This record gives sequence, C-alpha cells and structure tokens, in this order.
Amino acid sequence: MQEDRKTPEMRAQMTDIERLRHSTAHVLATAILKIWPEAQFAAGPPVDNGFYYDVDLPHRISPEDFEKIEAEMKKQIKENHPFERMEVSRDEALDLGKKGRLAALSDREQPSKFKLEIIENIPPGETISLYRNGDFIDLCAGPHVMRTGNIGAFKLTTVASAYYKGDEKNPQLQRVYGTAFKTKKELDDYFGMLEEAKKRDHRKLGKELEIFVLDDDVGPGLPMWLPRGAAIIEELEKLAKETEFAAGYVRVRTPHIARESLYKKSGHLPYYADSMFPPMELKYDPAEEHQAAGLEATIGKKMEQIKAFENIFTGLGMEEAAKDHRESLQRLEENKRELATLNSKRNEILSRSRYYLKAMNCPHHHKLFAAVPRSYRDLPLRFAEYGTCYRYEQSGELFGLMRVRSMQMNDAHLYMTPEQFETEFNAVNEMYLKYFKLFGIGKYLMRFSTHDPTKLGQKFVDESELWKQTEEMTRNVLKSSGINYVEVPNEAAFYGPKIDVQAWSVIGREFSIATNQVDFAQPRRFDLRYKDRDNVDKIPLCIHRAPLGTHERFIGFLIEHYAGNFPLWLSPEQVRILTIGDEPQLLDYSRAILDELRSHQVRAEIDASTDKINGKIQRAEQMKVHTMFVIGKRDMEANAVSVRVHGKGNLGAKSSDEVIVDILSSIKERRA
Repeated sequence: MQEDRKTPEMRAQMTDIERLRHSTAHVLATAILKIWPEAQFAAGPPVDNGFYYDVDLPHRISPEDFEKIEAEMKKQIKENHPFERMEVSRDEALDLGKKGRLAALSDREQPSKFKLEIIENIPPGETISLYRNGDFIDLCAGPHVMRTGNIGAFKLTTVASAYYKGDEKNPQLQRVYGTAFKTKKELDDYFGMLEEAKKRDHRKLGKELEIFVLDDDVGPGLPMWLPRGAAIIEELEKLAKETEFAAGYVRVRTPHIARESLYKKSGHLPYYADSMFPPMELKYDPAEEHQAAGLEATIGKKMEQIKAFENIFTGLGMEEAAKDHRESLQRLEENKRELATLNSKRNEILSRSRYYLKAMNCPHHHKLFAAVPRSYRDLPLRFAEYGTCYRYEQSGELFGLMRVRSMQMNDAHLYMTPEQFETEFNAVNEMYLKYFKLFGIGKYLMRFSTHDPTKLGQKFVDESELWKQTEEMTRNVLKSSGINYVEVPNEAAFYGPKIDVQAWSVIGREFSIATNQVDFAQPRRFDLRYKDRDNVDKIPLCIHRAPLGTHERFIGFLIEHYAGNFPLWLSPEQVRILTIGDEPQLLDYSRAILDELRSHQVRAEIDASTDKINGKIQRAEQMKVHTMFVIGKRDMEANAVSVRVHGKGNLGAKSSDEVIVDILSSIKERRA
C-alpha cells in the first residue's frame, strides 16, 4: 500500500542525519543519470539506516554497477554543488515535467511521468518547490544539506524491485538502497554492526541452540518451541507474573476464538479484518437456523411487495407519482425500512455462526470487566494475561520470530478513572524502564503516535474531543516523567493514542519490542460502567500495555542482544556437569550434585559419557551452556567442583556447597 504523504511541516522536522541521507539520494539520482540519461525517477526518501531512490530504467542495475555509480557520486560531492531551493507555480512545475526536466539533467523527449503524477496530488495552495544540485533538478519539498560537499561517507547496499506507490497494479521499479553518515568511522562502525548482527541473527542461533523451529507442515509464521526455548518462555512468564503481582495486577484467561459479533462490537471489524485469519463458518444452532429460515421467507415476501409497488410507478414521473400515489409511495418506503430491519436481524444471526481466531485480547478483557458490577472503589482494575493471539501477517512480511502469525502476548488492560490516568500510565512506563535495566537495554525511545484529524471516521474513531483530551494527557505524562520520546503523527491505534517502544541491542540494532496504548473508544462500545462516589454511572478509561511484547519478538530480540549468551537466570541450560572419567564413585558424587541443583529447580544436566573432557567442554561451549562443573577424582576428594563459565573460561576449583549457594543467589536475583 502507498505510504501516507508527508506534509511540508513533517518534512521540515527531518533530523540532521535524515537531511544528509535525503541529499545523498539526490546525488545518487544525479550519478545514475550521468551513466544512464534515460532513467526516470519516482520517490527518493531517507529511511531507517539509509535512503533509496526508485528508478525506471531498461538497464537492470546490479551490485556490479555500484562501483561506477559510487565513483560518479564522489565526483558530484567533490564538485561541492549547492542545493538550491526554487519555488514555482503549479503550471510551471507541470510545464517542466512535460519537458522531462524534473529528476533530470536537462530537457528530454520523454516527460517526467512519475513527477507529473506527484504534482497532480499536491493539495491546492501548498507551495511547490524544486531543488537543484549541479545540472540535476528534482521536484522536492526538501530539506537538504547546504552543499553536496557536506555529504560525508556513503555506500550503496542493495537493489530490489518495488511496485510504484507499493501497488502491484502499478509498474515495477528498481529500488536502489544506500546509507550515509557524517564520517567514515560512523560508516565503518555501521557495517561492523551489520557483520556482528549476522553472527547474532536469531534465526541462525535459534536453530543452532535448539530454541525454536518453523515447519512447513505446521505453517509459515507459526513457531514451535523446543525445550530450551520453552525454558526461556517460562522464565519470562515468571518475571512478568512476579512484577505484575507486586504492581497489583490480577490474572485472567480467555478463549482462543470468539464470535464475529465480539469483534464488530470492539470495532476491530472492519478496521482490522485484513490482519485477521478468515472466519470459521459453523453450523447454526437449530433454533437459530429456524429463525433465519423464517426471516429469509419474510424477506422474500417483502421484496415481492416492494417490487409490486415499484411497478405501479413504472413510466410515471416522480411528481405525478407523489401526487396521485402518495399512500402507495408511503407504504413502499415503510416496506423498505422493514426490509432493512429484517436484513439486519438476518445478518446478526449469520454473524453468530462465524468465529474468528483471537487477534487481540482486549475485547475479551472488556467482557470480563462488564461481567461484574464495578464501583470507583474497584478502580484501577488491572487484568493481565499471557494470551495467545493469531494474526494473518502477509507471507512476504514474515521474518523468523520478529513477524509471526501465532504469538503469546504479555498483555494487560487497565481500567481507571480519568483522575487515575497519569499515575497508571506513568507506572506502566516505569515498569518498562525496570525491564530495560534488567536486560541491559541502555538505549530506548518511546514513539508517541497521535491521530490525523482529517481521517476521523476512516482510520481513526470519530471522537475529536476525546482524541485531543487523551493525547494531551499522554503528552503531559511523558513530559513530566522525563522519558525519552518523539511524537509521530497519523500512527495512533484506531481507538486512541499509543506508545511504541523502540529498543537498541548492545550492538546498536533497533527493535520494536512493546506497546502502551490509551483507549477511550472501546469502553464506550462495550458500554463499560462503574459507579462514582455519587452513585452515577461513568465510563472508565482503558490502557492496553505489553511491556515484554510477545514471547516471539522479545526472545528474538534477546537472542540477538545476548548473542545467545544468556545470563544464568535466563539460560536454557544453566549448569552442565562434565565428568572426567566414569568411575562409579565419581558418577555418584556428580549425580548427587545434579540432584541438589535440580531440587532447587536449576536447569542442570550431566554429561557422563566416556568422551575426553576437552570434547565435553567443546560441546557445552557450542551450546552456550552458562556454567560448567568439571569434576574429576581430585575434585571429588576435596568435595569441590572446577567451575567454567561460558565466555569467561576456567574460574578454578571451589567448594561445591559454596558454588551451589552462589548459583541459587544469582538466579534468584536475576543477575546480569
């Protein structure tokens, strides 16, 4: 789908690095035209970690072409051309486009077809601007750096196919990607990070460390967890449950499916239908089937009556019909209204036979809120659930654990009075910060997404005043708490403003890992009520939050963040005992230590094979087992173990009792 068009105000908010990359995209287009003058250009924006330019060109650009394109780009940068802004009228812009002068080095026989279409879509009254660098002139709202010489270090990275405006009905273009930084060191560091990211790829490590599998017979985007992955899940659930219990949450459980009527009431249908699995059509309840059949018969008769009335007016003008057949016209309209009511009842019955896989937990939780009379004394009420949800992500968007179709979500819904909102919203954010500290996440950003007033009733619930109120409340909390955030327009949930939490792993790779959403719409849709101090019914506010996101995405992040070297408390296999020899006494001593560890729920195993100790150590290191107890005859006689820690090597012999106490303390305290 086509991305929403950025306004001049939004473009003016570009960061310095985005300006640099936007300018580099123009230099890229200049270089391509120097080599292939017939090239036609569409869009060339800055994007996360770089830029791209879409080009229509008979020649198929390949990575082999990058060297000569980059050489031409360096020439343009060395010539230090200024980026000159020129404002023109719509007619002047169209005239230049027809001459082929836009996104070109000179006039051409072929018009600038993509730029002409862009001009047609610029709203009336909006300033139209061009930018020139050297011979290259492009239709562009800017902004740019001052001169091409201000562009630092850059590199072209890939070339891919992309439909114009993201619509498969449009021509397929070539999308040339690149990246740019202020200095060569920053560029080198970026590519160093990419190389490190390849080594940490959660799909690669997930397979090597036996954490999860994806199987075609099960289906794409439906991960299954091996025992080592399930151990990580159990630890994350335990963490969430302990944290939420301490914060006053109560746990609930809901089914994996629900009737269509639930999602219509919540408003997810039709807004969210494309992201949901198709409905399951179930057999009618006999009573409902009889009722539906009766409605079908009544509807059939009603339609015959309407047709008979309409036949009366065949060949008559409306004035004559209205004058001489007023009663018949009135009865016709009454029959049409009755037909609409009958159709609505029939559709309601049909809807009761259609079930959807649960794509979100919130409608179920709203039903639980409504199941019991509520008072202001019950609020805030915090429902938590690790609910399994199913979303029909497009096959091309599926990516390991990061984009899946089955997900277990660290979800909760908080119901509160308006006066409690600031405290509750801030407490959720504080929970995020606590988790960041625990997992060693030093860099994060909260994206505060707001609505677009022009899209009320389309993309967003049509409640103008409530949008203003809740956005202002959320903005005030973020400001007063000093949390690092940016405001992003037109990306709110359909029912209210939201926070998307971006986190950076230790190597600087960015991930979207969690959400915190305000909801003023669904409590109204579900007619949720509580009695205030004056015994008057009031509608609560609701917060949707998921600090650990889904198991799938968060574990994918943690695999890459830790490179599979999980801290002891989270490690799938916390301790492995490696025996030097297989004498009965040595095995008895080693198994006694194993039993002691496992009696305290430590995930411990023993390698009592007859292999040499170096082979046992190598296998344990390959599986990134956190701690190894190497036990030989001398260790047994001293009632000790020789301790190895993955990534740190041999820590020497220690008393077995002392080591076990330290292991248990480390796990309990969730040390890094």
